[in-house]
Amino acid sequence: MERQFPVASHSHATTIALIRFLSVFCLFLTGAIFPAADAGELSKADIERRFEPPLHVQEKLSQIPAWPLTSELEPEGGPVGYVFESIDLAPIPGFEGTPMNFLVSIDRKGNFMNVELLRQHEPVFLGGLGEAPLREFVTQYAGRNLKQQFLIALNAARNRSGPADSRRDQTTLDGVAKATASVRIVNQTVLGAALEVARAKLGFADRSQRGPAAQVRPGIDEPLTFAEMLNNGMIGRLRLSNAEVEKLFAGTEGAGVDEEGLARPEAVFADIYIAYLNTPSIGRAILGDAQYKAAMARNFENRHLWWIGSAGRYPIVDDNFVPGGQSSRLTMAQDGLFLELRDQGFDPSAIVGAPELNTSRLFGVYAEAGLDPGRPLDLSLTITRAKGMILPTLTHQTVSLKYAPPARLFIYPPAPLPEWLLAWQQRGLDLAILGVALLLLSIVLARPRWISIDARRLRIFRLGFLSFTLLYVGWYVQGQLSIVQVTGALKALKAGQGLASFLYDPISLLLIAFTLVSFVIWGRGTFCGWLCPFGALQEFVGLLARRLHLPRLHIPLALAKRLEGGRYLVLAVLVGAALFLPRQGESLNEIEPFKTAITVGFDRSWPFVAYAAGLLLVGAFYYKLFCRFICPLGGVMSLGGRLRRFDWLPRRAECGKPCQSCKAKCAYDAIEPSGEIRYDACFQCLDCVGIYHDAKRCVPILLYEKKGMVLTPKGVMRGAAGD
Repeated sequence: MERQFPVASHSHATTIALIRFLSVFCLFLTGAIFPAADAGELSKADIERRFEPPLHVQEKLSQIPAWPLTSELEPEGGPVGYVFESIDLAPIPGFEGTPMNFLVSIDRKGNFMNVELLRQHEPVFLGGLGEAPLREFVTQYAGRNLKQQFLIALNAARNRSGPADSRRDQTTLDGVAKATASVRIVNQTVLGAALEVARAKLGFADRSQRGPAAQVRPGIDEPLTFAEMLNNGMIGRLRLSNAEVEKLFAGTEGAGVDEEGLARPEAVFADIYIAYLNTPSIGRAILGDAQYKAAMARNFENRHLWWIGSAGRYPIVDDNFVPGGQSSRLTMAQDGLFLELRDQGFDPSAIVGAPELNTSRLFGVYAEAGLDPGRPLDLSLTITRAKGMILPTLTHQTVSLKYAPPARLFIYPPAPLPEWLLAWQQRGLDLAILGVALLLLSIVLARPRWISIDARRLRIFRLGFLSFTLLYVGWYVQGQLSIVQVTGALKALKAGQGLASFLYDPISLLLIAFTLVSFVIWGRGTFCGWLCPFGALQEFVGLLARRLHLPRLHIPLALAKRLEGGRYLVLAVLVGAALFLPRQGESLNEIEPFKTAITVGFDRSWPFVAYAAGLLLVGAFYYKLFCRFICPLGGVMSLGGRLRRFDWLPRRAECGKPCQSCKAKCAYDAIEPSGEIRYDACFQCLDCVGIYHDAKRCVPILLYEKKGMVLTPKGVMRGAAGD
């Protein structure tokens, strides 16, 4: 027969509760003098030693103390799991008063990956049984899912009825004899911590969307009758007739085996009542003043308490029920996640106004379970029928009662801001700094004459801004735009998921928005020439090469134009792979060295570092080779630049006919022999703008000055004497 822990009588359960109360009280007194170490004890390095490739441990989250786990097999797939210390999320005092600490890991579907004991002070596992049984116990969590109800049973009695007694919504763990109370606390600690992470990160029950749990409103204590509470929803009720139950089993092995039910189809099979006792109005009306005070006085762990009673043929507990344990017939869940509903060893006397009951007991859920008493929860009753005498076939059916006390009994804290908006708030200073930088760049590009006419002034500004782009935008705030964002957006749209994920990266989103606007006004060069951290790094490498007098290669303009098509070819391959071969596409995206050089600052395995360093080295001999001929993001920028509505770089009739000065000085081959600007190839360094406005460098101006003429921006010539 299946027996669930703990095996305790009413008086024994009271003794245990008293001992735990004294333990917690002593811990409180000593904690005032010697603060307890109720905080996680592991560093990221400690976690990394426990997880081998393809899994990688990311930085600890700020909103919840957990480390995301990512996989090399899904480089753009986001976290595949989370690992965390239970003491940070569910510091439930152990039997002797000190919380135990476990390292728990769950995958993104809510399956336990592993549970490891880190620290415990339970007397039974220190000087009695030793830690081996506890370590063996926690290994059972691996592979089980958070959406199941966890029961703890004696190993010898796990399966009283054979394989037919399996239920997908329940899972049973082998208990540890002589350590029933400690094992129960272990289970609640592990589940409580895991549920906190599941609610915050896995979307099982997204508390971030509904706000903190409701609190009982003080000052409401009104005398009510049982009937009044039934009418106003303070008491929930589930009534089933024999006919309704028979209908549940139709088409199963359990159909037609209940002879009494078939004989009296309209008779009551089960009549279930539930009431939340932590609200004084309900608690006093159900239990009466004396019993209510007694129940609250012994609830020193601030559990959520419910009175649950039943009438009819089918009680809420079976013959194997032990006070202080769990009922195999009752389960409680909220938002699809099971809660450990445990009897409190309290058998209240007659409830005034209630019908004749066959069972009347108090059940509780730990406060650390994350339950919100102001929101609906599901109380489920499992009905079991047996067919056959020897090794009977058991059939289970479940019916549920949705219960929530009236909202007026609670205070509902305001819902928090959406996570994406919190991300923007957290990056507020970075966004402000970047916004000022983008405003400054916009002013310079809108009125480039003043900054560019003085070559030294332009050089100082450009090198300063590129340093800001590399050091701050790239390495500090991680604002390197990437082809991965383009292919990721395409895959998300193809899957019908939308682009909401971009909201969680405010720095990149601001840069994307600015770049889209710049397409229309200035073309592709605004991003590639000023805002790309890897482009800035290449430019600094090129300048260093000049200082070192390294030879510079030159490719004829006609050949360079053909090679520029390479970035479009690479872009087409990556887009096609993203749409039709997504796994291979994730590997092909590594043609872009941004992750290696900027995102992780060259902290990768040697092939990736060698590739990125090789591109920079080649760029020392041929200026920005990667940007001009290979970069798939540059291909996107060039296509976006076709939206440009203005030819904003000034030209003269004499440019290219015959003057070739700007063309000869352009390091990007972005000026045709005719003098026309090739905006698709231009990086907007503003050198040609400075030459255009500088009377000491613009050849046409110098020639006309020698003739005593003045060349205006509109090409009108006048005599120097004022003809």
